[in-house]
This record gives sequence, C-alpha cells and structure tokens, in this order.
Amino acid sequence: MEDQPHLIEFKKIGDSSIGYISVAENQKDIPFKIERVFWTYFTPEDVVRGHHAHYKTEQVLIAATGWIKVETENRLGEKNTFLLDKPNQGLYLPPNCWHTMKYSHSSVQLVFASTVYIESDYIRDYNEFRNPKKNP
Repeated sequence: MEDQPHLIEFKKIGDSSIGYISVAENQKDIPFKIERVFWTYFTPEDVVRGHHAHYKTEQVLIAATGWIKVETENRLGEKNTFLLDKPNQGLYLPPNCWHTMKYSHSSVQLVFASTVYIESDYIRDYNEFRNPKKNP
C-alpha cells in the first residue's frame, strides 16, 4: 500500500470536555524516517498549490486546522481526490505522485517529509511527470 496515496488515521486521545491530542511517531505511524517538517498557512481559497511530484520524497500531509482538498495522480494516470478535514488524519503521498492542494483560508497544513529539501527531487513539469526520461 506504500506505493499508493492513502489516508492514515492517527489515534485521537481525550474527549470533548478536555480536548484531544493525536500522536505521530517516526517510522511507526509515519511510514518513513522524518527528515523535514514544514507547514503552510493563510493560503487564499482561490489558490491551488502543489503542481508537482517528487522522485524520491515521501510525505504525509495533515490539515491541523481547516480543510485541504488534495488531488493526486500516479504515473499510470490513476487519479484520486482526498478531503483532509480532521486533525487526526493524514494523507500519505509516495514518490512519483503528482499532487495539487486547495485550502480553506483558515487551514494550517502540516507536512512530514522523508528527505531534506532538494530542488532536483522535484518534478515540476507535468509532461515530464507523465513521460519520464530519467529518474535521478
């Protein structure tokens, strides 16, 4: 299943009277060693981000607040749409998975990545993604 985008449910501990906590442990709940964490916020609702894939990087996306609509496509052309709107749920993105994200303005997206930032790991041209010449 690690070669396809899929949802991950994190434990939700607590109740409505005290609040909740969710935990994501390295290489347990997150299916890879985390090398980088970043977050996006205050993205206008009319902006679509992403428009890329990665040669090697795996990611888990979480909508810590608000909602995020994620559209994915693998190299075989299989497309999926995921709505992240629970802070105890993440979306696993494998390498070679084209993705775009649309956000509610109040959303905060938390991302766990398997690599540090390396520009050459990004596939930013859709035609190159669909018709790869080489895979670094």
